[in-house]
Amino acid sequence: MTNITLKQLRYVEALARHGHFGQAAEACAVTQPALSMQIKELEEGLGARLFERGARQVRLTGLGEEFAARARDILRAVDELAEVARARRDGPGGRLRLGVIPTIAPYLLPRLIRDLATRYPGVDLQVRETQTDRLIAELIEGRLDTALVALPVSEPSLDEVALFSESFVLVRPAAHASRPVPSPAALPDMQLLLLEEGHCFRDQALEVCGLRGGARRAGFDGSSLSTLVQMVGAGIGVTLIPEMAVAVETRGAPVAIQRFAADRPARTVGMIWRRTSPLATDLREVAEVVRQSAEAMYDAAMSG
Repeated sequence: MTNITLKQLRYVEALARHGHFGQAAEACAVTQPALSMQIKELEEGLGARLFERGARQVRLTGLGEEFAARARDILRAVDELAEVARARRDGPGGRLRLGVIPTIAPYLLPRLIRDLATRYPGVDLQVRETQTDRLIAELIEGRLDTALVALPVSEPSLDEVALFSESFVLVRPAAHASRPVPSPAALPDMQLLLLEEGHCFRDQALEVCGLRGGARRAGFDGSSLSTLVQMVGAGIGVTLIPEMAVAVETRGAPVAIQRFAADRPARTVGMIWRRTSPLATDLREVAEVVRQSAEAMYDAAMSG
């Protein structure tokens, strides 16, 4: 029986995640030969291969898949032991690894970063902006402490705290400003522009229009709300954006903003974190700072 080290477990997890020795070594901040040697020694001690080495890619064996899954569980537990000490020592003012989806980050982060620094002087804030599925995966793997997303995510291992609700607004060409506000169900007939697949806001917009399950549709799919608004300004269709994006994305663009009169489509924004996180009490404090930052952002937009 081999003596398995935490270093070897981290190398296995990194190689399983990246599927490439060079990328795994870079993620672990070691040389590729050092990582390869540790994994080879581990396999020799186990008497079995964990990885299939190909010319361009590395794949897990059947044993490797089970081993990597258990390694992740062990590493997560070890990291949570460190988090217990960090929570007792630093509280919310220590390191905070925060994930944010792209339809929130550009609009709320500037104020939130300032408010967190004021509330927790010396906080080491590390921000990761990406799509919801990736944030959930990185939370579960212990690479993030918490994330700001649209709820619900319905992941059993995560806690969800709703913070605020915001409406969606219709963006259409400026020349159409005097036209009546259409019903959400009529939007697909107006060449509705959406974010590309993978963005939760795309799915929410489709649901608003009654197109559930990611129904296929013709039209332009953009990688950002900014791109969609500029396309509308060029006279190509209409789009939906969240209220918090209006001031930033429509500034100087030849577009008109229209708000739905009744039953306004909206999303709920909240924070998520692992149920087992030792930082849970501190994260509830952080969630309140986020809620207050969002409230101040909307107040400033209304007064402006």
